[in-house]
Amino acid sequence: MTTRTESFVINEYYHIYNRGNTKQDIFFDDKDRDRFVKLLYLCNSLKRIKFKEYIVDRKIDAWDFDKGDPIVSIGAWVLMPNHFHIYITPNKENLADNPVSLFMGKLCTAYSMYFNKKHKRTGKLFEGTFKSSHIDNDRYAKYIFSYIHLNPVKLIDPFWKDRGLQNIENTNEFLNKYYWSSYNDYRNKKRSENKIIFPKDFPDYFVNKKVFDKDIFEWLTFKNSYLES
Repeated sequence: MTTRTESFVINEYYHIYNRGNTKQDIFFDDKDRDRFVKLLYLCNSLKRIKFKEYIVDRKIDAWDFDKGDPIVSIGAWVLMPNHFHIYITPNKENLADNPVSLFMGKLCTAYSMYFNKKHKRTGKLFEGTFKSSHIDNDRYAKYIFSYIHLNPVKLIDPFWKDRGLQNIENTNEFLNKYYWSSYNDYRNKKRSENKIIFPKDFPDYFVNKKVFDKDIFEWLTFKNSYLES
């Protein structure tokens, strides 16, 4: 398992992202996406998780598994066909050195092993070790939060980042139906995936769902070219 050695500071926020080797897809179907999302939850622990032994063989719901205390706090996430994004902060109660790298190493290794076995392939799944950017101000944080949650829009409008959102109502309707992100967790939709995120460990940007629906589009006004993926 390849890990990174740089420090991630407790109570600081980071944008984490990675994509498939040579930009290949890393999710072929909903079963792949479902496995990755469950690993987002299960790998956030000091425990070594053996998915087949602990979950599949015992016929346990992954969301009910006692994985122990988290080592990082996740504030937002999204899956796209060939990449993913996570908004993250090291958990102040963790006992691990470099908890972000530990979590990401477990996540990417576990998913790569699953994916290669299922699809009968060998070699690297991801382009390399994950990439990260430090979120060092409130405006940047709001932008990242919006950027992550609006990423799926390019599945229906590939050029929206250049020309802007053409129809916010249609965009909102699409995002409400897009399952593979934390968008609906912030819109108070009850589902097992609520367990992945820890909103209390991040700035309280939202008073209610109505504010979320409005502000998430306005925050995209802060642009930063190196975030494009």
